[in-house]
Amino acid sequence: MILIGQYDSSFVRRVAIALALYRLPFEHRPWSVFGDAERLAAVNPLTKVPTLVLDDGDVLIDSHLILDHLDSLVEPERRMVPAEEPARRRALKVTALATGMAEVGVGLFYELRLHERPSPLLVERRRGQMLGALAALEADRSGRPTPFWFGEAIGHADIAVACALRHMRESLPEVLRMADFPQLAAHCERLEALPVFEAISQPFLPPA
Repeated sequence: MILIGQYDSSFVRRVAIALALYRLPFEHRPWSVFGDAERLAAVNPLTKVPTLVLDDGDVLIDSHLILDHLDSLVEPERRMVPAEEPARRRALKVTALATGMAEVGVGLFYELRLHERPSPLLVERRRGQMLGALAALEADRSGRPTPFWFGEAIGHADIAVACALRHMRESLPEVLRMADFPQLAAHCERLEALPVFEAISQPFLPPA
C-alpha cells in the first residue's frame, strides 16, 4: 500500500500510526496538497490527503474510510475500535469530535493565513467550535481513569485526539493553550512519548 500525504497533517498521521500499529507494510509518499497538487490530483481528484493506494490499485480517500478498511484487514481482537455497543458509538463520538475539531482548525488556519482580511465572524465561530470540542473532550477524558481513552489498549480515538492536538498546538498556538485542558495535555504527552508517535512525526510546515 502507498500512503500519500505529509505527517504534519493530523489525518495522514493517524492513518500512518494505525498502519504501523497494525503491522501493515506501506510506502509513504510525503506529497503536499500545494507543492504536489498536480500529481496528487492524478491519484485523487479531490487533491486531498490522506490518500491510500491499495495493492490492487484501488484508491481510498478520507481517513475514516481508510481506517475502516484497515480494520477489516486485521483480526477482530486487534481492531482499535470497540465492537460492541455502547462502547463503539462512544469511541466513534470521541473520534468525530477530534477529527471535526481538526477540520475546523485547518479552516481557521487558512482563513487567517491566506486571506488578506479574515472574516472576524468566521474566525470567532471557528474558534468557538474548537474550544467547545476541546471542553467536551476534556470532560470526557476526566471521567476515564484508564491509561487509554477506552481501556488498557490504544484505540483510534486516542490517536485521533493526540494527532489533532499536536497539529493545533503547532499551527494555532494562539488558540490552543494546553494548560486550560490538563487531562488532554496528559493524554497527549503520554501518547507522543510512544515510539510509534515519535517515529511518525513531522513539525508543522505552513504552506508557502
